[in-house]
Amino acid sequence: TADLRLESGWDDLRLNCTESRARAFLKVQDGCDRFCAYCVIPFVRGRPVSRSLDDVESEARRLVEGGCRELILTGVNLGLYGSDISSSLGELVRRLGRIEGLSRLRFGSIEPFAVNEELLRALAETPKFCPHLHIPLQSGDDGVLARMERGYTSADFAKMAERVRAILGEDVHLSTDLLVGFPGEDEAAFGRSLKLLSSLGFGRLHVFPYSPRPETKAWGIAKKVGRKVAHERVREAIALGETLLDRYASRWLGREVEVLVEGRTGEVSFGYTRHYLRAEARGNSATHPEVRVKALKVQDGGLSGIVMGDFPDEEERSYGSAATCQTGQR
Repeated sequence: TADLRLESGWDDLRLNCTESRARAFLKVQDGCDRFCAYCVIPFVRGRPVSRSLDDVESEARRLVEGGCRELILTGVNLGLYGSDISSSLGELVRRLGRIEGLSRLRFGSIEPFAVNEELLRALAETPKFCPHLHIPLQSGDDGVLARMERGYTSADFAKMAERVRAILGEDVHLSTDLLVGFPGEDEAAFGRSLKLLSSLGFGRLHVFPYSPRPETKAWGIAKKVGRKVAHERVREAIALGETLLDRYASRWLGREVEVLVEGRTGEVSFGYTRHYLRAEARGNSATHPEVRVKALKVQDGGLSGIVMGDFPDEEERSYGSAATCQTGQR
């Protein structure tokens, strides 16, 4: 078999804000050398490579000057940022958190191995970081996790989630991925996944059926799960995910949330809260990009409410700590 583990250089692209001018995705890392049993990414994207701190900060400032209020840091495996340049993701977060005019900073997705004490402290001490982390679980069964070569057990993941809440606060939104139908996943293993998802208090859940990929270790694993069974499990997991998201959203009822407005239709403003819940609200918000909304109803996994007023600009607001505020198969 040919060695497809490519040496990768940085694909130097420049981004602009989304059409709403509210937020932009900022890619800071590429490549992966973790080699999960089901994943082709290390073969096709090459080894980890990070953008320099100066380069990322320069583009971040350009985006903010162009009107972006929120930046979402992304990468093929974001947690590997800095491993090749003697830096760290925590250092990058602290640096970007000092940019004037930036209201929010968040991650697209981060693997469990990277959620360590140093990173969590950096997030907690960076008020602009939004208290939402998308951390892929993939399975809640230890046997399946071992065959996936994920590098952790269900107990390890639960302990990590507990530590996240201890540092970032009980209201932090944890979302995750579930990979269903991996070879050897029987009904008991699938049931353990659903049980762990419920017990850890996740909000948003992304569910994916396993798809065999040549060149991966999982390609040769026996005990395949039938397509019909896998699809039934996907539907069951999606239904659980909807329940979990509604349950998480319900904790905000009657409370004021900060919404970054991405659009308006008549008197209705819509966007996302700091904890990454979709929100819409009625009321006069003029044209201010951030508004205070009182959440009155859970609607389709998001919040519906009324505008209470504009949220102060950076020079007028007093940030609290981040602790008291916030992928499927490759």
